[in-house]
Amino acid sequence: MAFSSVEFAVKWKGSVRTERAASQEHFIDLCRLVETQTPNEADPHGDFYAFEKGAEKTGGGDGFADVWKSGHFAWEYKGKRKNLGAAYQQLLQYREALGNPPLLVVCDLDRFEIHTNFTNTAATVYAFTLDDLLAGDPEPLRILRAVMLAPEELRPGKTREDLTADAAQQFASLAFALRNRGHDPQLVAHFLNKLLFCMFAEDAGLLPKHLIERLTTAGREDPDLFTTGLSDLFNKMSSAGGLFGAERIQWFNGGLFDGSQVLPMTRDEVIVVQVVSRLDWSQVEPAIFGTLFERGLDPGKRAQLGAHYTDRGAILRLIEPVLMDPLRRDLDETKLRVETLLAEGKRITRRTPADRNPRLVFEAFLDRLRAIRVIDPACGSGNFLYVALRSAGINRHGEGDERALHRRSSDPR
Repeated sequence: MAFSSVEFAVKWKGSVRTERAASQEHFIDLCRLVETQTPNEADPHGDFYAFEKGAEKTGGGDGFADVWKSGHFAWEYKGKRKNLGAAYQQLLQYREALGNPPLLVVCDLDRFEIHTNFTNTAATVYAFTLDDLLAGDPEPLRILRAVMLAPEELRPGKTREDLTADAAQQFASLAFALRNRGHDPQLVAHFLNKLLFCMFAEDAGLLPKHLIERLTTAGREDPDLFTTGLSDLFNKMSSAGGLFGAERIQWFNGGLFDGSQVLPMTRDEVIVVQVVSRLDWSQVEPAIFGTLFERGLDPGKRAQLGAHYTDRGAILRLIEPVLMDPLRRDLDETKLRVETLLAEGKRITRRTPADRNPRLVFEAFLDRLRAIRVIDPACGSGNFLYVALRSAGINRHGEGDERALHRRSSDPR
Protein backbone atom coordinates (compact mmCIF):
# COMPACT_ATOMS: atom_id res chain seq x y z
CA MET A 1 0.00 0.00 0.00
CA ALA A 2 1.46 3.36 -1.06
CA PHE A 3 1.36 6.33 1.31
CA SER A 4 1.20 10.06 0.74
CA SER A 5 3.22 12.33 3.05
CA VAL A 6 0.04 13.53 4.74
CA GLU A 7 -1.31 10.00 5.28
CA PHE A 8 2.00 8.88 6.76
CA ALA A 9 2.16 11.88 9.09
CA VAL A 10 -1.46 11.53 10.26
CA LYS A 11 -1.02 7.83 11.05
CA TRP A 12 2.16 8.27 13.09
CA LYS A 13 1.24 11.49 14.89
CA GLY A 14 -1.63 9.55 16.42
CA SER A 15 0.50 6.58 17.46
CA VAL A 16 1.26 6.03 21.16
CA ARG A 17 3.01 2.69 20.70
CA THR A 18 6.47 1.98 22.07
CA GLU A 19 9.65 1.94 20.01
CA ARG A 20 9.80 -1.87 20.05
CA ALA A 21 6.18 -2.24 18.97
CA ALA A 22 6.22 0.44 16.27
CA SER A 23 9.68 0.90 14.75
CA GLN A 24 9.65 -1.77 12.03
CA GLU A 25 6.14 -0.88 10.87
CA HIS A 26 7.14 2.78 10.87
CA PHE A 27 10.13 2.02 8.63
CA ILE A 28 8.08 -0.19 6.30
CA ASP A 29 5.62 2.69 5.91
CA LEU A 30 8.54 4.96 5.04
CA CYS A 31 9.53 2.51 2.30
CA ARG A 32 5.98 2.70 0.94
CA LEU A 33 6.13 6.50 1.15
CA VAL A 34 9.25 6.75 -1.02
CA GLU A 35 8.16 3.80 -3.17
CA THR A 36 11.05 1.46 -2.53
CA GLN A 37 11.41 -2.11 -1.30
CA THR A 38 11.48 -2.99 2.40
CA PRO A 39 14.56 -4.75 3.81
CA ASN A 40 12.94 -8.20 3.64
CA GLU A 41 11.70 -7.62 0.09
CA ALA A 42 15.06 -6.39 -1.18
CA ASP A 43 17.28 -8.81 0.75
CA PRO A 44 15.61 -11.85 2.33
CA HIS A 45 18.96 -13.06 3.71
CA GLY A 46 19.89 -9.74 5.32
CA ASP A 47 23.31 -9.59 3.69
CA PHE A 48 23.19 -5.92 2.73
CA TYR A 49 19.83 -4.61 4.02
CA ALA A 50 18.29 -5.71 7.28
CA PHE A 51 16.35 -4.99 10.43
CA GLU A 52 18.16 -5.63 13.74
CA LYS A 53 21.62 -5.83 12.20
CA GLY A 54 24.11 -7.20 14.71
CA ALA A 55 27.22 -5.07 15.22
CA GLU A 56 30.24 -4.98 17.50
CA LYS A 57 30.53 -1.76 19.49
CA THR A 58 33.71 0.30 19.21
CA GLY A 59 34.25 0.13 22.96
CA GLY A 60 33.53 -3.59 23.16
CA GLY A 61 30.37 -5.67 23.44
CA ASP A 62 27.64 -6.38 20.91
CA GLY A 63 24.50 -4.53 19.89
CA PHE A 64 22.02 -4.09 17.06
CA ALA A 65 21.28 -1.29 14.63
CA ASP A 66 17.51 -1.09 14.14
CA VAL A 67 17.88 -0.84 10.35
CA TRP A 68 20.98 -1.01 8.15
CA LYS A 69 21.57 -0.74 4.41
CA SER A 70 25.11 -1.25 3.18
CA GLY A 71 26.60 1.85 1.59
CA HIS A 72 23.54 3.90 2.56
CA PHE A 73 22.70 4.24 6.24
CA ALA A 74 22.50 2.91 9.77
CA TRP A 75 19.22 3.80 11.53
CA GLU A 76 18.41 3.93 15.23
CA TYR A 77 14.89 4.33 16.63
CA LYS A 78 13.82 5.72 20.00
CA GLY A 79 10.40 6.13 21.55
CA LYS A 80 8.57 9.43 21.13
CA ARG A 81 10.23 12.41 22.81
CA LYS A 82 13.26 10.35 23.79
CA ASN A 83 16.80 11.70 23.54
CA LEU A 84 17.94 11.58 19.91
CA GLY A 85 21.42 12.64 20.94
CA ALA A 86 21.76 9.40 22.90
CA ALA A 87 20.55 7.46 19.86
CA TYR A 88 23.21 9.12 17.71
CA GLN A 89 25.94 8.29 20.22
CA GLN A 90 24.74 4.69 20.08
CA LEU A 91 25.07 4.67 16.29
CA LEU A 92 28.61 6.02 16.55
CA GLN A 93 29.47 2.87 18.52
CA TYR A 94 28.25 0.69 15.63
CA ARG A 95 29.26 2.56 12.52
CA GLU A 96 32.70 0.98 12.02
CA ALA A 97 31.30 -2.55 12.30
CA LEU A 98 28.58 -1.59 9.80
CA GLY A 99 31.05 -0.46 7.14
CA ASN A 100 30.98 3.23 8.10
CA PRO A 101 27.80 4.10 6.13
CA PRO A 102 27.57 7.64 4.73
CA LEU A 103 24.39 8.48 6.68
CA LEU A 104 23.51 7.93 10.35
CA VAL A 105 19.78 8.35 11.02
CA VAL A 106 17.99 8.71 14.36
CA CYS A 107 14.22 8.89 14.73
CA ASP A 108 11.66 8.88 17.55
CA LEU A 109 8.71 8.12 15.21
CA ASP A 110 7.99 11.87 15.03
CA ARG A 111 11.37 13.61 14.67
CA PHE A 112 14.00 12.68 12.09
CA GLU A 113 17.70 13.58 12.16
CA ILE A 114 20.03 12.52 9.34
CA HIS A 115 23.72 12.97 10.22
CA THR A 116 26.11 12.83 7.28
CA ASN A 117 29.13 10.57 7.76
CA PHE A 118 30.98 10.93 4.45
CA THR A 119 34.74 10.50 4.57
CA ASN A 120 36.73 13.73 4.69
CA THR A 121 33.73 16.08 4.86
CA ALA A 122 32.31 18.29 7.57
CA ALA A 123 29.27 16.66 9.18
CA THR A 124 25.83 18.08 8.35
CA VAL A 125 22.50 17.34 10.04
CA TYR A 126 19.19 17.30 8.14
CA ALA A 127 16.26 17.50 10.56
CA PHE A 128 12.47 17.55 10.15
CA THR A 129 9.29 16.36 11.89
CA LEU A 130 5.95 14.81 11.02
CA ASP A 131 4.47 18.31 11.13
CA ASP A 132 6.73 19.28 8.22
CA LEU A 133 5.40 16.33 6.23
CA LEU A 134 1.85 17.19 7.24
CA ALA A 135 2.33 20.75 6.00
CA GLY A 136 3.26 19.44 2.56
CA ASP A 137 6.89 20.64 2.69
CA PRO A 138 8.65 18.77 -0.18
CA GLU A 139 12.13 18.93 1.38
CA PRO A 140 11.65 16.11 3.95
CA LEU A 141 10.45 13.76 1.22
CA ARG A 142 13.47 14.65 -0.93
CA ILE A 143 15.77 13.90 2.00
CA LEU A 144 14.07 10.58 2.76
CA ARG A 145 14.36 9.47 -0.86
CA ALA A 146 18.05 10.35 -0.83
CA VAL A 147 18.56 8.36 2.38
CA MET A 148 16.91 5.28 0.93
CA LEU A 149 18.10 5.48 -2.67
CA ALA A 150 20.85 8.05 -3.34
CA PRO A 151 22.88 9.07 -0.25
CA GLU A 152 25.40 10.99 -2.38
CA GLU A 153 22.74 13.68 -2.86
CA LEU A 154 23.24 14.58 0.81
CA ARG A 155 27.04 14.85 0.68
CA PRO A 156 28.05 18.21 2.22
CA GLY A 157 29.73 20.65 -0.11
CA LYS A 158 32.39 21.74 2.36
CA THR A 159 35.22 19.35 3.21
CA ARG A 160 37.14 19.14 6.45
CA GLU A 161 40.01 20.84 4.63
CA ASP A 162 37.73 23.73 3.64
CA LEU A 163 36.52 24.15 7.21
CA THR A 164 40.08 23.96 8.53
CA ALA A 165 41.22 26.55 5.98
CA ASP A 166 38.42 28.92 7.07
CA ALA A 167 39.44 28.59 10.71
CA ALA A 168 43.13 29.04 9.88
CA GLN A 169 42.40 32.18 7.86
CA GLN A 170 40.46 33.75 10.73
CA PHE A 171 43.23 32.96 13.22
CA ALA A 172 45.83 34.22 10.77
CA SER A 173 44.11 37.63 10.80
CA LEU A 174 44.36 37.67 14.59
CA ALA A 175 48.04 36.69 14.49
CA PHE A 176 48.77 39.44 11.97
CA ALA A 177 46.98 42.10 14.05
CA LEU A 178 48.60 41.09 17.34
CA ARG A 179 52.06 40.87 15.81
CA ASN A 180 51.68 44.30 14.15
CA ARG A 181 50.93 45.85 17.54
CA GLY A 182 54.40 44.82 18.63
CA HIS A 183 53.71 41.58 20.51
CA ASP A 184 56.45 38.97 20.47
CA PRO A 185 55.73 36.39 17.71
CA GLN A 186 56.30 33.45 20.04
CA LEU A 187 53.82 34.91 22.56
CA VAL A 188 51.30 35.46 19.77
CA ALA A 189 51.59 31.85 18.58
CA HIS A 190 51.38 30.52 22.15
CA PHE A 191 48.35 32.65 23.06
CA LEU A 192 46.38 31.78 19.92
CA ASN A 193 47.17 28.09 20.27
CA LYS A 194 45.68 28.20 23.78
CA LEU A 195 42.52 29.78 22.36
CA LEU A 196 42.47 27.20 19.60
CA PHE A 197 42.84 24.33 22.07
CA CYS A 198 39.87 25.61 24.07
CA MET A 199 37.63 25.34 21.01
CA PHE A 200 38.70 21.76 20.34
CA ALA A 201 38.25 21.01 24.06
CA GLU A 202 34.65 22.27 24.00
CA ASP A 203 33.68 19.90 21.18
CA ALA A 204 35.51 17.03 22.90
CA GLY A 205 33.57 17.63 26.12
CA LEU A 206 36.68 18.68 28.07
CA LEU A 207 35.33 22.20 28.58
CA PRO A 208 31.71 23.37 28.97
CA LYS A 209 29.94 23.79 25.64
CA HIS A 210 30.00 27.26 24.02
CA LEU A 211 32.20 28.63 26.80
CA ILE A 212 34.40 30.81 24.56
CA GLU A 213 31.39 32.06 22.61
CA ARG A 214 29.68 33.08 25.87
CA LEU A 215 32.83 34.88 26.97
CA THR A 216 32.96 36.83 23.71
CA THR A 217 29.27 37.70 23.94
CA ALA A 218 29.77 39.10 27.43
CA GLY A 219 32.96 40.96 26.50
CA ARG A 220 32.71 42.11 22.90
CA GLU A 221 31.71 45.63 23.92
CA ASP A 222 34.33 45.66 26.68
CA PRO A 223 37.46 43.81 25.45
CA ASP A 224 39.17 44.25 28.82
CA LEU A 225 36.34 42.27 30.41
CA PHE A 226 36.88 39.51 27.83
CA THR A 227 40.63 39.28 28.42
CA THR A 228 40.12 39.30 32.20
CA GLY A 229 37.69 36.40 31.93
CA LEU A 230 39.98 34.54 29.55
CA SER A 231 42.91 35.04 31.91
CA ASP A 232 40.88 33.55 34.76
CA LEU A 233 39.98 30.56 32.58
CA PHE A 234 43.60 29.97 31.52
CA ASN A 235 44.73 30.23 35.13
CA LYS A 236 42.33 27.49 36.25
CA MET A 237 43.29 25.29 33.28
CA SER A 238 46.99 25.69 34.10
CA SER A 239 46.83 25.04 37.85
CA ALA A 240 44.38 23.06 39.96
CA GLY A 241 41.17 23.72 38.06
CA GLY A 242 38.13 24.98 39.95
CA LEU A 243 34.93 26.88 39.38
CA PHE A 244 34.68 29.34 36.51
CA GLY A 245 31.42 31.06 37.35
CA ALA A 246 29.13 28.13 38.08
CA GLU A 247 30.98 25.65 35.86
CA ARG A 248 33.71 23.23 36.80
CA ILE A 249 37.03 23.57 34.97
CA GLN A 250 39.57 20.76 34.99
CA TRP A 251 43.34 21.08 35.20
CA PHE A 252 45.15 20.58 31.86
CA ASN A 253 48.69 19.31 32.23
CA GLY A 254 51.48 19.76 29.68
CA GLY A 255 53.26 22.91 28.63
CA LEU A 256 50.52 24.66 26.64
CA PHE A 257 48.69 26.06 29.67
CA ASP A 258 51.50 27.47 31.75
CA GLY A 259 49.82 30.43 33.39
CA SER A 260 47.12 33.07 33.03
CA GLN A 261 48.85 35.33 30.50
CA VAL A 262 46.66 36.65 27.67
CA LEU A 263 47.25 39.33 25.05
CA PRO A 264 44.99 42.40 24.99
CA MET A 265 42.49 42.39 22.13
CA THR A 266 40.36 44.99 20.38
CA ARG A 267 36.59 44.79 19.94
CA ASP A 268 36.97 43.65 16.31
CA GLU A 269 39.38 40.90 17.36
CA VAL A 270 36.99 39.67 20.04
CA ILE A 271 34.31 39.47 17.33
CA VAL A 272 36.65 37.32 15.19
CA VAL A 273 37.10 34.97 18.15
CA GLN A 274 33.32 34.83 18.51
CA VAL A 275 32.90 33.92 14.83
CA VAL A 276 35.44 31.08 14.91
CA SER A 277 34.11 29.77 18.23
CA ARG A 278 30.84 28.98 16.45
CA LEU A 279 32.49 26.60 13.96
CA ASP A 280 32.03 22.86 14.38
CA TRP A 281 35.50 22.22 15.79
CA SER A 282 34.92 18.48 15.85
CA GLN A 283 35.28 18.70 12.05
CA VAL A 284 38.43 20.88 12.00
CA GLU A 285 41.74 19.08 11.42
CA PRO A 286 44.06 19.36 14.46
CA ALA A 287 46.83 19.99 11.92
CA ILE A 288 45.61 23.60 12.10
CA PHE A 289 47.94 23.94 15.11
CA GLY A 290 50.85 23.81 12.67
CA THR A 291 49.23 26.36 10.37
CA LEU A 292 48.64 28.70 13.27
CA PHE A 293 52.15 28.23 14.56
CA GLU A 294 53.47 29.40 11.21
CA ARG A 295 51.12 32.38 11.05
CA GLY A 296 52.01 33.48 14.57
CA LEU A 297 55.71 33.73 13.83
CA ASP A 298 57.44 36.60 12.13
CA PRO A 299 57.72 35.62 8.44
CA GLY A 300 61.22 37.12 8.35
CA LYS A 301 62.40 34.67 11.02
CA ARG A 302 60.60 31.58 9.74
CA ALA A 303 63.59 30.05 7.95
CA GLN A 304 65.88 30.82 10.87
CA LEU A 305 63.55 29.01 13.29
CA GLY A 306 62.97 26.04 10.99
CA ALA A 307 59.23 26.69 11.20
CA HIS A 308 58.15 26.55 7.58
CA TYR A 309 54.74 24.87 7.46
CA THR A 310 54.31 21.78 5.25
CA ASP A 311 50.79 20.85 4.18
CA ARG A 312 49.23 17.43 4.76
CA GLY A 313 49.44 16.34 1.11
CA ALA A 314 53.17 16.98 0.94
CA ILE A 315 53.71 15.13 4.21
CA LEU A 316 51.76 12.10 2.99
CA ARG A 317 53.92 11.87 -0.12
CA LEU A 318 56.81 11.04 2.21
CA ILE A 319 54.95 9.09 4.91
CA GLU A 320 53.17 6.68 2.56
CA PRO A 321 56.22 5.02 0.92
CA VAL A 322 58.57 5.35 3.90
CA LEU A 323 56.27 4.51 6.83
CA MET A 324 52.88 3.19 5.79
CA ASP A 325 53.66 0.86 2.87
CA PRO A 326 56.14 -1.25 4.91
CA LEU A 327 53.71 -1.30 7.85
CA ARG A 328 50.84 -2.51 5.68
CA ARG A 329 53.02 -5.26 4.16
CA ASP A 330 54.07 -6.38 7.63
CA LEU A 331 50.45 -6.38 8.81
CA ASP A 332 49.23 -8.39 5.81
CA GLU A 333 52.04 -10.94 6.17
CA THR A 334 51.34 -11.28 9.91
CA LYS A 335 47.61 -11.77 9.36
CA LEU A 336 48.27 -14.44 6.73
CA ARG A 337 50.77 -16.22 9.01
CA VAL A 338 48.39 -16.19 12.00
CA GLU A 339 45.42 -17.38 9.94
CA THR A 340 47.50 -20.18 8.42
CA LEU A 341 48.67 -21.40 11.82
CA LEU A 342 45.15 -21.24 13.24
CA ALA A 343 43.83 -23.22 10.27
CA GLU A 344 46.38 -25.98 10.95
CA GLY A 345 44.78 -26.42 14.36
CA LYS A 346 47.91 -27.80 16.02
CA ARG A 347 48.16 -27.87 19.79
CA ILE A 348 50.44 -25.18 21.22
CA THR A 349 52.82 -26.13 24.05
CA ARG A 350 55.75 -24.48 25.79
CA ARG A 351 58.07 -26.23 23.35
CA THR A 352 56.33 -24.86 20.26
CA PRO A 353 58.78 -22.61 18.36
CA ALA A 354 57.86 -18.92 18.43
CA ASP A 355 57.34 -18.79 14.68
CA ARG A 356 54.81 -21.66 14.97
CA ASN A 357 52.80 -20.08 17.82
CA PRO A 358 50.12 -17.75 16.41
CA ARG A 359 49.92 -15.69 19.58
CA LEU A 360 53.67 -15.09 19.63
CA VAL A 361 53.66 -14.24 15.91
CA PHE A 362 50.91 -11.72 16.64
CA GLU A 363 52.74 -10.28 19.65
CA ALA A 364 55.98 -9.99 17.68
CA PHE A 365 54.16 -7.78 15.19
CA LEU A 366 52.86 -5.61 18.04
CA ASP A 367 56.38 -5.31 19.41
CA ARG A 368 57.61 -4.12 16.01
CA LEU A 369 54.72 -1.66 15.82
CA ARG A 370 55.41 -0.26 19.28
CA ALA A 371 59.12 0.11 18.52
CA ILE A 372 58.57 2.46 15.57
CA ARG A 373 59.97 5.95 16.09
CA VAL A 374 59.21 8.84 13.75
CA ILE A 375 61.48 11.89 13.73
CA ASP A 376 60.20 15.19 12.35
CA PRO A 377 62.69 16.18 9.62
CA ALA A 378 61.62 19.84 9.76
CA CYS A 379 61.56 20.18 13.56
CA GLY A 380 58.93 22.90 13.17
CA SER A 381 55.19 22.94 13.76
CA GLY A 382 54.84 19.24 14.52
CA ASN A 383 52.40 18.59 11.66
CA PHE A 384 54.68 15.88 10.25
CA LEU A 385 54.47 13.99 13.55
CA TYR A 386 50.70 14.50 13.78
CA VAL A 387 50.00 13.19 10.26
CA ALA A 388 52.37 10.23 10.83
CA LEU A 389 50.59 9.37 14.08
CA ARG A 390 47.16 9.52 12.45
CA SER A 391 48.29 7.46 9.48
CA ALA A 392 49.97 4.73 11.52
CA GLY A 393 47.44 4.61 14.33
CA ILE A 394 44.20 4.45 12.33
CA ASN A 395 43.60 2.26 9.32
CA ARG A 396 41.12 2.82 6.52
CA HIS A 397 38.34 1.29 8.62
CA GLY A 398 38.90 3.90 11.33
CA GLU A 399 40.29 1.51 13.91
CA GLY A 400 43.77 0.88 15.29
CA ASP A 401 45.79 -1.70 13.36
CA GLU A 402 46.40 -3.69 16.54
CA ARG A 403 42.66 -3.89 17.23
CA ALA A 404 41.92 -4.75 13.60
CA LEU A 405 44.42 -7.61 13.57
CA HIS A 406 43.18 -8.95 16.89
CA ARG A 407 39.55 -8.93 15.75
CA ARG A 408 40.28 -10.63 12.46
CA SER A 409 42.62 -13.32 13.75
CA SER A 410 40.32 -14.63 16.50
CA ASP A 411 42.01 -16.03 19.60
CA PRO A 412 45.42 -17.44 18.66
CA ARG A 413 46.05 -19.43 21.84
